[in-house]
Amino acid sequence: MNSKKLNWLKKLGPGLLFAGAAIGVSHLVQSTRAGADFGFGLIWALVLIHIVKYPFFQFGPRYATATGESLLDGYKKLGKGVLFAYFALNLATMFTIQAAVTIVTAGLAANLFGITTNPVIWSIIITVICLILLIVGKYKLLDNLMKIIIVTLTLSTIIALVIAALKTNTPQDFTQIIPKGTFEVGFLIAFLGWMPAPLDVSIWQSLWTIEKQKNISNQFKTKDAIFDFNIGYAGTLVLGICFVSLGALIMFNSGENFSGSAVHFSQQLITLYTKNLGPEMYIFIAAAAFTTMFSTTITTLDASPRAMTKTFDLLTDKSYKNMYWFWIGFLAIGTILILSFFMSEMGVLIKIATILSFLTAPFFAIINYILISGKHTPKKWRPSLQLKLLSWFGILFLIGFSIWFLTSL
Repeated sequence: MNSKKLNWLKKLGPGLLFAGAAIGVSHLVQSTRAGADFGFGLIWALVLIHIVKYPFFQFGPRYATATGESLLDGYKKLGKGVLFAYFALNLATMFTIQAAVTIVTAGLAANLFGITTNPVIWSIIITVICLILLIVGKYKLLDNLMKIIIVTLTLSTIIALVIAALKTNTPQDFTQIIPKGTFEVGFLIAFLGWMPAPLDVSIWQSLWTIEKQKNISNQFKTKDAIFDFNIGYAGTLVLGICFVSLGALIMFNSGENFSGSAVHFSQQLITLYTKNLGPEMYIFIAAAAFTTMFSTTITTLDASPRAMTKTFDLLTDKSYKNMYWFWIGFLAIGTILILSFFMSEMGVLIKIATILSFLTAPFFAIINYILISGKHTPKKWRPSLQLKLLSWFGILFLIGFSIWFLTSL
């Protein structure tokens, strides 16, 4: 029985890496702010976007295990134009996304560990730590580390939420709200754009799945991969609801204006939590917040270079020995340069990246659906009618919502 449990745990991996990448800015910052600004009123949006995006994320591990190749290999079969479009989109957003997650992690580190309050210095320290972990341990260490991080994150967040609920005497209003006004609609788009993650993370998921197959003795089969993904995906939904609830219980109608600075926002976040929940809760809040952002920082630092390496190999029809290390170094240096010279523009850059993530979502949804439903996927693993219907609904929703946003500008 113990060996069966151990085998089951060993087979978990890419789904938890997905959760680690997804549960970051979208949860700690965006979900908390959704609760702070709208109370429980945007729970509908959180649940709906998880349903809408589910098939397209699930197609990543499904395709990888069914065919033995990543989604990027599949994109090449659909035409190099599709692959080049992904390459250009990823190149346009990868530095901003990495800078966004790193600066929030740096802000938390500055508040938790002291040493310095300079977020750029902390960003460099965190990036170097992540690089060392990836260089020394590669995928296997990342896989094992994420299991510890996700368990820590889940327990600390749930404990914080339970205590917040017990300490709150104010009656809660669960009326759902449809935001109106330019600022509110802009926030909703940004919220949905990165919730639970941008759709191109499905590509990372397929690459991690291929790596997982190399690292376990028993084959990581399609059923295992889908089960593993479902656990990670359910985790992003549960923790998203937790962070919205924490924001609603502790910050809604608090009169607090949140700072755009990562260090100040982190300080406000932890201060508000500990003020309302008590200083003894500091360790749980700190653990939840820091592990949330550190997991995202390390997984994105691994995934973007992994995806760019594979894309470059496929576009040039050649394999380059150290291309992953080139891209990881390029991303790390680019991130530090953005944080050093464009810190004042970070808010604008993040907004552009989140909106781009939402507006490009229909593109990734459509090509993932075409690939998984067509001749390049074995018939046994093509989507069921129910999953196809959900996919069609998702594609129409993403296109419709994008048009609504563009006409609301």
